[in-house]
Amino acid sequence: MQLEVIGVGGAGCRIADAIRAAEPAGGSFLTDVFAFDTDEADLQRTVLPESHRYRYGAESAFDDGLEAATETGQEHAAELLEVLERGSPTEADAFLVAVGLGGVTGGGTVPALVAALQRTYDESVYVLATLPADREFDPNAGEPSGLGGGSRKASAGENTPPRPDAATNAVRTLERLEGVASAIVPFDNETWLRPGEELADARDRSNRALATRVAAVFAGGGESDGPVAQTVIDASDIERIVGNESAIVTLGYAEQTVETTSSKFGLGLLPTEREVEAREAVSAVETVVRKGIRGKLTLECEPETAARGLLIVGGPPAWLNRQAIAEGRRTLESAIGGSGILGGDAPRPDGETVFAGVVLADVESDRLEELRAAAARST
Repeated sequence: MQLEVIGVGGAGCRIADAIRAAEPAGGSFLTDVFAFDTDEADLQRTVLPESHRYRYGAESAFDDGLEAATETGQEHAAELLEVLERGSPTEADAFLVAVGLGGVTGGGTVPALVAALQRTYDESVYVLATLPADREFDPNAGEPSGLGGGSRKASAGENTPPRPDAATNAVRTLERLEGVASAIVPFDNETWLRPGEELADARDRSNRALATRVAAVFAGGGESDGPVAQTVIDASDIERIVGNESAIVTLGYAEQTVETTSSKFGLGLLPTEREVEAREAVSAVETVVRKGIRGKLTLECEPETAARGLLIVGGPPAWLNRQAIAEGRRTLESAIGGSGILGGDAPRPDGETVFAGVVLADVESDRLEELRAAAARST
């Protein structure tokens, strides 16, 4: 499928950058990638072409809290749609809007922008939203240093004061996206922090992990000059799984490095394509599927709470054992306890890993309840 990615605010623009960098070699699943922010310096840090970076409004217009920022965002939504016309939005099969929750720039703008996209285009509009870590709004949780999109000093790697309204802003923005976004994919910064790690130090690593998961899921049916998948996952398949009623969606991913070439005479000379034994391929696929389901998710939850699921297994074609992929689908079906499962494969001729991208849709997560409780305490 072809995806239009739009980053809004500091965190959203960095995520959009990371997704662009995660495009698989030899294949494209992105129509365009845009970055929208109120801060010109932040925009200049992206690697996107100038035509796809746009500064809107004034920073001061977002200094009076989320409610005032929401009014400003509504004023600029039509303006941002016009900027998208610099690209090819009509060629997209879906839109993905990336934003960091907790601050006010993205939180104030994204609900209005998503609503405008829904009115203008027939395609689904998904929101990729980072959730604030506890230390961003809880002064007892540790010294903050700026993951997310709220702090301008954070972009320069400096320590910043706590943001006591971060949980409240995140919850209110999620509420405003309810019934507006086709689906919401949260990424919980809190659970992706390593022990003792500062938020600023985790930012690039976390964004790469998130972008890898997005590419694994959405690039499955992208344009490619290589082998065609046995079972192609397209935009209608993803829409069927994630729905169009603002379901909470979490993404899983796992990969395993595999050998793709061998050498004659064992001397490292004349590398040739390696013949893969079925048992090796089955083992690799089973391993990544199991880890993709039960490993680290963008939003932690019990897979059993999911109403629907999607599995994409990718890698060098010789390693994509069809029997193992079919068994992987049954594993996912068993994990979520339902029959709303789709699966596909994504050949990567130049790849050196077998990977599994997992989508768990309409899930329940304790983390969202924790943020709601934190927001209630702060009011």
